[in-house]
Amino acid sequence: MASDKIRVGNVEILHLTDGLLEFDICNFFPTIPEENWRGHETHLHDHNVRFNLGSYLIRSDGRTILVDTGLGPRPVDTPDVPWGELLRDFTKKGVRPEEVDMVVLTHLHRDHVGWNLTADGARWKPTFPNARYWCSRTDWDTCHDPAVQPQRFPNAPTCVWPLAELGLVDFMEGEHRITRDLTAVPTPGHTPGHVSILVTSQGQQALVLGDAAHNPVQLQEPDWVSRADMDPDLTRKTRKALLDRLEREQILVAAGHFAAPGYGRIVRLDGRRYWRGL
Repeated sequence: MASDKIRVGNVEILHLTDGLLEFDICNFFPTIPEENWRGHETHLHDHNVRFNLGSYLIRSDGRTILVDTGLGPRPVDTPDVPWGELLRDFTKKGVRPEEVDMVVLTHLHRDHVGWNLTADGARWKPTFPNARYWCSRTDWDTCHDPAVQPQRFPNAPTCVWPLAELGLVDFMEGEHRITRDLTAVPTPGHTPGHVSILVTSQGQQALVLGDAAHNPVQLQEPDWVSRADMDPDLTRKTRKALLDRLEREQILVAAGHFAAPGYGRIVRLDGRRYWRGL
């Protein structure tokens, strides 16, 4: 089994998980005919695509940075859902929420912001009490658009917007240097302000992918977009350019929705790209 922890130069990356989600392939990839999945069955679980709800804890330059916060606590009325595990995984791996001093959000969809805040009576408090929360200004503005928010950012009123009231949110615009070793790289399409996190240390590189791809099949079929991609054409363009760079520069990838822990590289065989997990 692959290790949950890797090193990139002086940077340590630890995989954490909030659990799993599954969707029927025709539901999540509604424009892809079912017969097109022939030959890609290794990426399926029965008729479903399964997503790890992965987050990454990065120790860099004296900082402890959490990238994405999962789907959030289990609903009281559905206590058996297979997610809501993030804080338990913190405990399992010997990490305290108080250690996190920066939360960086690749984008503001519900399965990446769910543990930003926890209820404290009628108020909200940060789950990571010593952290400031960073997100793209573009996604922040988009999740406040009443024509978009209810469908695309349903938990923003409880998991995102209160960050401003608490004075805890900072914004990234364009390519943004987070620490000496970490840079937020715009990878738009899935959301307008989606970013991936590039780690560079001692001549080594890794990229926390975010939702630039949900399933390894999209490395072989980069035109396949999901129902979650807000701008399908831009998503395709972004993914192709990103895959070119990842392959050309041999950048290690941390893919939060791929099978845990999501570490791997893009390799080429017989003229086609494939995912090779660590």
